[in-house]
Amino acid sequence: MQNEFKMTEPQASKPAILGVIPARLASTRLARKVLRSIAGRPMLAWVYEAASACPQLDRVLIATDSEEVAELCTRHNWPFQMTSPDLPSGTDRLHAVAQLHPADLYVNIQGDEPLLKPEHITALLQPFSQPGVDVTTLKVLCTPENIPNPNAVKVVTAHDGRALYFSRATIPYDRDQSTGNRITPAPAAYWKHIGLYAYRNAALQQFPTLPHRTLEQTERLEQLRFLENGLSIYVAPTEFDTIGVDTEADLKHVEAILLQR
Repeated sequence: MQNEFKMTEPQASKPAILGVIPARLASTRLARKVLRSIAGRPMLAWVYEAASACPQLDRVLIATDSEEVAELCTRHNWPFQMTSPDLPSGTDRLHAVAQLHPADLYVNIQGDEPLLKPEHITALLQPFSQPGVDVTTLKVLCTPENIPNPNAVKVVTAHDGRALYFSRATIPYDRDQSTGNRITPAPAAYWKHIGLYAYRNAALQQFPTLPHRTLEQTERLEQLRFLENGLSIYVAPTEFDTIGVDTEADLKHVEAILLQR
């Protein structure tokens, strides 16, 4: 098989919004997870079909470094683009796609989010109706068990939705353990970050040039690169939680949910 694949549909005129699903096969915690079967279908199928059902997206394509994933795309007639296996992150893969497929907005749709709904993408795109918004992501109210969980990334925002910080730690820290006392009228709300992103083209083009700084390296959170380098991220709320599949337990949990649907 050749190293470079053509799109399985003709190149269209410049779309306003392009959804990209990075689908790297060599995942570290759960091998080959985008091809793993969930309720009788590959994980990637659940993600692609949910993204394709979002009316705001003009096109959706899969970005992969795997010939096996490319063959799956060919069988199902899913548009795809081959990218280098040396790219360090999904955002770098998205940036590589942007060099070949022009768009005004790019949506980074994680390939390991089989509980994705079209409503997630709709919420993600809503902040772009405001001037000055260049990068967006999502948050959902954190369940009690996830508040102390370092694998559930928390986010705190300003009143206008601008992200102040993302952390694996429990933020905000409730110093006085408030439960409706005089100091704090109501308990603090904890928000879990959902790792979908949308970018204006100009912001995405900056990403590979931004230096890796201390907070990103310490927390192992790629989105902190924007904040540490003075770029804003706006966080839209959603009522629909997701489960990013990283373990066998995650896969079984997601399968049970999808079978109930």
